[in-house]
Order: sequence, then C-alpha cells, then structure tokens
Amino acid sequence: VQLQASGGGLVQAGGSLTLSCAASGRDTSYYNMGWYRPGQGKKRELVATITGDGKINYADGVKGRFTISRGNAKNTVYLQMNSLKPEDTAVYYCAGRRSVLAVSDPINQDYWGQGTQVTVSS
Repeated sequence: VQLQASGGGLVQAGGSLTLSCAASGRDTSYYNMGWYRPGQGKKRELVATITGDGKINYADGVKGRFTISRGNAKNTVYLQMNSLKPEDTAVYYCAGRRSVLAVSDPINQDYWGQGTQVTVSS
C-alpha cells in the first residue's frame, strides 16, 4: 500500500486547509486511516482517525476545528482543518492499518505516507 499525502501549505491563523491522502496498491476501503503530526517530544501523535465504517476519533486539541472524512471510494481520506492556529504548524502524515477496528496509536499503524507541511503564520 502506498499513501500519498497532499494539500499542505502556508496559511494565516484562522484560515483553513484541506489535506488529502490517496491510497493505492490495495483496497483500503475497510482500513483504519488517520492523520498524525509530531508532538512536543517529536514523536508522531494522533490528529484524527477514521474506520472503514466511519467511526472517528480526534485529538482533544483539534476537536471542533478539524474534520476527517473518506471519499466515496473510501480509498482517499481528507482532513479539513479550520480555525488554524500557529501551534498547528507541523508536517502532517497520513497512516493506515489493515484493520476494521479503530486504532489510534501511531505505533500500531502499518503504512505511512511521506508527509505534507502545514505552516500557520500568526
């Protein structure tokens, strides 16, 4: 499975961006998919995950501002980011696990994309 992340960029605080993660190589429609970014300790931390049947989990710091969703074919995952803050600045990575269960811990993900840079200016 290959994951291709895109959509990052430079935006002012309060602005919006939408990230996309396109999966190829295998049917990932039932996979648990998610977005992660480095935390203060530089380890990748949860932003949001979504299962094949739509169960969603968000990190506390993005609840109400970010929305994760899947495309109609379910092999693409989106992250709509609104009301962006400078502290949201990071490289965002998409990831996937071959599981129908909700899996949020980055250590348990099977596949990773290359990351896309999001920079929020104050």
